[in-house]
Amino acid sequence: MNLPMTPSRTQNHRVSRLGAYVGLIKPRIIELLLATTLPALFLASGGWPNVWTALATLVGGAMAAAGANVLNNVFDRDIDSVMPRTHGRSLVTGAISPITATALGIVLSVLSVAWFAVLTTPLASLLTALAIVSYVIGYTMILKRRTSQNIVWGGVAGCFPVLIGWAAVTNSLTWTAWTLFFLVFFWTPAHYWPLAVSLRDDYAAAKVPMLPVVTTPGPVIKNVAAYTAITIAFSVGLYWVADLSLIYLVSAVALGGFFAYSVYRLSTVVKSEPDVTYLGLTAPAMRVFQVSIAYLAGLSLVICLDVVV
Repeated sequence: MNLPMTPSRTQNHRVSRLGAYVGLIKPRIIELLLATTLPALFLASGGWPNVWTALATLVGGAMAAAGANVLNNVFDRDIDSVMPRTHGRSLVTGAISPITATALGIVLSVLSVAWFAVLTTPLASLLTALAIVSYVIGYTMILKRRTSQNIVWGGVAGCFPVLIGWAAVTNSLTWTAWTLFFLVFFWTPAHYWPLAVSLRDDYAAAKVPMLPVVTTPGPVIKNVAAYTAITIAFSVGLYWVADLSLIYLVSAVALGGFFAYSVYRLSTVVKSEPDVTYLGLTAPAMRVFQVSIAYLAGLSLVICLDVVV
């Protein structure tokens, strides 16, 4: 017997439905992408960016990321169904149908490209289209299930917001924009592989060849350390390329040291316990993951403040 929909039940249903759509667009990933857009806007503007340009870029970037994330969820729903971390997602539970999600993802993606074309610059619009294609086709459909280096090359899509932000202001790209791009490029594996360490069993169950799935802890940690070192090198190099102040340089070195130390502590676990399992690395690996987010957010903030001051 079906009970009538009372006002309270109707409201709860709407909230639940809204939550399903919010989960589909992965807002935490969008926040991180927008955090890398801000320093590009400030550097390209040489100070405070034009308010309307900044708002248009951030809103358009959020739409593009949301559209790409939705399409990623559609294609990966078979993987999500076997991983404990993701088996409750709306496309797996049936709260949202694949057809509805696909339509939403396409609409958001197309709208974001048009948004940038109308409100910012042609180059920003083109880069937005490339970012979406890179993530949905390059990473999700081709690389993710085929290579342990998936996050390295698939991470290219996550670097595009830097270029998009720069192009939205200048309709061009400079060495400063590309330095920021490569900083985020090398940061991505150093950021994500520690998370993949803690999620190794999930990825193994889904047969996704993340690096921790296909090799032992030693090589994974060495790769994290190498990418961290290169990330820090690019952050220091930005001081000269973008002609920033000593305040930025000191801050970049300090933040980089904080990041590197967390990776060092992770590596000491492997050195002291050569037979350590991934389960034993979960806690220190998650600390590196959390520190990597704080590092990028802190660096972005310092860049913006340095340009303004």
